[in-house]
Formats: sequence, C-alpha cells, structure tokens
Amino acid sequence: MQQDFLLIHKMKNGDEAAMETFVRRYYAQILQYCGYHCTNRAWAEDLTQDTFEHFFRKLADYKHRGKALNYLYTIARNLCIDWERKNRENAVGEPVEEKEAYADKSRMVVEKLLIETALARLPAELREVVVLHFFQERSLRETAGILQIGLPLVKYRLKKAKEQLREFLEEEEGTKTLYDCGSDGGSLKGREELY
Repeated sequence: MQQDFLLIHKMKNGDEAAMETFVRRYYAQILQYCGYHCTNRAWAEDLTQDTFEHFFRKLADYKHRGKALNYLYTIARNLCIDWERKNRENAVGEPVEEKEAYADKSRMVVEKLLIETALARLPAELREVVVLHFFQERSLRETAGILQIGLPLVKYRLKKAKEQLREFLEEEEGTKTLYDCGSDGGSLKGREELY
C-alpha cells in the first residue's frame, strides 16, 4: 500500500504521529488475530502490544515490500506460537469455572465457545490457515505469504481443517448449523461476531 510506504518512511524519520496512525490502523486486526490464539483478552492485548513493539524495534531494518499488515501478522504468529509453547503445559484452554460462567450468556456466546473449542482442537498448522483465511479475511495467496508456505499447501491445510472442524462441530448436538460447507468451499457462519 502506498499509504503504508509513506507512513513507514515517516516512522523511520521519528514521526510519532505516523507511529500512532500506523498502530491505530492495524491494532484491531492484530488483536483479533491474537485473540484466536489465546482466550484471555488481556493476554491477547499483551501479544498485540508485543507485536507492535517488535515491529518498531526492527523498523530501521524493515524493507517495505508490499503490505505491512502481512509482516505484522508474521510477527504476531511467531509471538503467539511462543506464547502457546510457554502455556501449553499450564492450560489447554480456559478454566472450567470460566467456561461455566459463559454458559449463562446468550446463544451467540455459546456458539462462539463451540467454534473456539473446535479451533483449539485443530493442529496449529491447520488453525493458522483457518484464522488467517476465514477470520482475518486474508486471501489464500496472502495466507501463504504470511505463513511462508506454498499455495498448494495452504489449500490442502484449509481442506483438512474444514473437514476436522465439521467433525468436531457435528460431535456437539445442535451445532451442525454453525458450519456450512456448501459449493462455495465452506464458510463459518457468525465469524464476524467471534471476538
């Protein structure tokens, strides 16, 4: 994006207003992405802040070759992987007490938990493709670039992820309507309300 190029040029020259504009432009998308990797909002916010801190620390070395957002996703992905490694043995998800508290909320919250649980059950490499493509609305090519893998592998992982998600969601009674895998290749209903 031309706007990103100009902002980055200004940021490299120490323009704090440009830095603030840059963060405001992409903060919500990176927060949402990090939110799919950890169910605690505070942790997602920390990971988002760490993403921007890392970006600004490396700004002098950054070469603008397209979309800065893709580079932010790459940084966020690496930080989320590190976070998941550190927290894997401590918790598989939210504590049971927190999940029970959600049960008293509306149908949308229940659907959100079902989808999050199904996403959490996916292997990390499949979950990454789903989050980037469906929830962050990245194209298949952009997803391949962010994950630094080939387009055919992205398509394969997406297909496998949809199959596994369908199985996971169908295990839960009454959740078959959440996942619509029609002739359009499949989409997750209600995804925009998830975080």
